[in-house]
Amino acid sequence: MQMWIQILLRTTSLFFLTLILIRLMGKRNISRMTPFSFVSYIVIGILAALTSANIITNLAFGFIAMGVWVLFPIVIDYLSIKSKWIHDLINGKETVLIKHGKIMEESLLQARLTGEELLRELRSKNAFNLADVEFAVMETTGDVNVFLKSDKKPITAHDLGQKVAPQTEPQTVILDGNVLNEPLTSLGLNKEWLRIQLENTGVSLDNIFIAQVDSSGDLHLDLFDDSVELPQPKVKEMIYANLEKNQASLMTFALETNDENAKAMYSRNAEKIKQLMEKLEPYLLR
Repeated sequence: MQMWIQILLRTTSLFFLTLILIRLMGKRNISRMTPFSFVSYIVIGILAALTSANIITNLAFGFIAMGVWVLFPIVIDYLSIKSKWIHDLINGKETVLIKHGKIMEESLLQARLTGEELLRELRSKNAFNLADVEFAVMETTGDVNVFLKSDKKPITAHDLGQKVAPQTEPQTVILDGNVLNEPLTSLGLNKEWLRIQLENTGVSLDNIFIAQVDSSGDLHLDLFDDSVELPQPKVKEMIYANLEKNQASLMTFALETNDENAKAMYSRNAEKIKQLMEKLEPYLLR
């Protein structure tokens, strides 16, 4: 067999083998990978390249070496989950860089981090003023996480004592002009509902790149033709407006009628709707 055919077959088989082995090692984000994991992936890639290029002529030796570099990290990861001592031994411990607003110079030296590099890491976390930082720690992956002082943190609805509507992740119901049935079903919707929504907006299915339905039931569209202006969905605002309209109608009926019983009924129901609106306002208008 000619050499180029051998290399082609070796490379093809090793490509799929490496893909399987990497999947066995688990999902990894390269930006959050520990140094040991990074080295393991590099060594596996080098061994696969050397074997496919016939530099490692014995396939068995190449497979054995790759197997060791795949099996050992899997075992070590499993032991790290079971034992914190092994986890700290393999991955190291996090390093506190700022504590109570003061920079820990010894920790900077331990992390091989200069003052300028620390400031750059803080800026990447939107902490431009060192005086705003209460605590900062370098994780074992090299990431620096920042905890701001209590008076410098962004205000939330919880801080203001306000209620807001709970939200879930939006579901993509159309992708590249194709309707996705599973997300529609999970929302309790169907193609007929989607067809009516598209008819109301005057958009054809083949002009839609992505369509998502949020937790409020609003349909958000992104079109291939960016020149088309779409009305903004306002399902929650329409619900609140209908409540306002009904409450105003009941108040009008109460003023116009001469029947005391009817007047009392209209006023009572108008007050109930008003109380309902006060409870729903944080969820429908915020």
